[in-house]
Amino acid sequence: MARTDELCRRTATEAVALLRAGKVSPLELVEAAAARIEACDGAVNALPIRFLDAAREEARRFPAGRDARADRPGWLAGLPIAVKDYNDVRGQLTTYGSPIFARNVAQEDDVTVATMRANGAIPIAKSNVPEFAGANTFNPVWGATRNPWDLRMSAGGSSGGAAAALAAGLVWLANGSCLGGSLRIPASFCGIVGLRPSPGVVPRGAGLPPFDTLWVEGPMGRTVADVALLLDAQAAESPRDPLSRPAPAVSFTAALGKRRPPRRVGFSADLGLSRVDPEVAAICRAGAARFAAMGAAVEEAAPDFAGAIETFQTQRAILFAALRGALLERERARIAPDIVWNIEKGLRLTAEEVVRAERARAALYHRVAAFFGTHDLLACPTVAVPPFPVEQPYPTEIGGVRLATYIDWMFLTFVVTLTGCPAISVPCGTTRAGLPVGLQLVGRPHGDAELLGMAQLLEEAIGLAGQVPREPAATAAPRG
Repeated sequence: MARTDELCRRTATEAVALLRAGKVSPLELVEAAAARIEACDGAVNALPIRFLDAAREEARRFPAGRDARADRPGWLAGLPIAVKDYNDVRGQLTTYGSPIFARNVAQEDDVTVATMRANGAIPIAKSNVPEFAGANTFNPVWGATRNPWDLRMSAGGSSGGAAAALAAGLVWLANGSCLGGSLRIPASFCGIVGLRPSPGVVPRGAGLPPFDTLWVEGPMGRTVADVALLLDAQAAESPRDPLSRPAPAVSFTAALGKRRPPRRVGFSADLGLSRVDPEVAAICRAGAARFAAMGAAVEEAAPDFAGAIETFQTQRAILFAALRGALLERERARIAPDIVWNIEKGLRLTAEEVVRAERARAALYHRVAAFFGTHDLLACPTVAVPPFPVEQPYPTEIGGVRLATYIDWMFLTFVVTLTGCPAISVPCGTTRAGLPVGLQLVGRPHGDAELLGMAQLLEEAIGLAGQVPREPAATAAPRG
């Protein structure tokens, strides 16, 4: 057990280094993960779909000589990973958290999974998700995922199972996806790192509209270096994704060695849009101020996001109608009411509303691009509220102000989605109740590598990377 605990506490970067050096085998890591899952996941419910025997067999077959390609960026050398239950893994369930797909077995890996597997990843389990979409991970098939920091609290979503698995030390890396904040929100709630890459960096599967730029696939890890490593294993050009592009000439991992601090950082607690919990705002303002010690000018500044909430609501509804409109006709009674509402909203949109949203998004992008002509980073809280009770589907108010829809509390991430800019959530502190809070850093268009470098500098300055993995507990540890 001591050996298992020691391996599970390693970062992904450290674990891959051991694999490449031949000091540990893929099978040893599969067994370590299996033991940790057995010990902890009964309380957390992060990885409900497990295929440990298949992973063991793949680990046994993993060619011993393949780690000779260790100089290849993103080469994971047989590292076990968790795959989100929105992605297909050949021969395994893909349920989307929906009873409609409770027995749906994938015939092949989707493009995202195939790319990671080709780069040395061994899928070991599927991570839990909300039904089709959402930012609190619960569904009628597998139940709720709980936050390892405090099992009474939500792990966020939709990549909530992935974030909880990383925070509890069940796996070293996990993929996620993001529409309105699904890589960043659970990262913030679980004290880990989640990156929303620029559209096209990570190829997407055939289940998504091929020219959509709202939904992206991306990496999650316990540290910024781990996230860069997985992004290198995910980045590729694919003929099955028309927006995909070749991996960069300098890998994301190598780019961390050339990192530089920002010169000018704009911080906003609310992006001028809505209420934010005062404690969250204070923690994030203090986190952003760390850049000042690196020589950066940190000021209260942000692009004009006026109208972005309505714009995202419209464009999200269009996507839901495109993805699930036909399913609604057949299966209305078995779809969650909030998802039904979102699909129907998309189906009811007028041409005028669609055109207005397109024009508003275009204008927002140009304002954001102008902002990055004078600033290197935009910083704000990842989430407007700290983790909330897992039994609560979603927050209904912030600071006494009622929210109109089930996604309004996610506004800090979904308005950033509209910009197409890369964005990352980095742990920056804990509340008085001992719950983690993430700071969202937004980089310039196509500036994924630059953003990762600045995020790592902040991670080192704040010094919270060692706070995970955690032993799942019924209460968080309050700050002293």
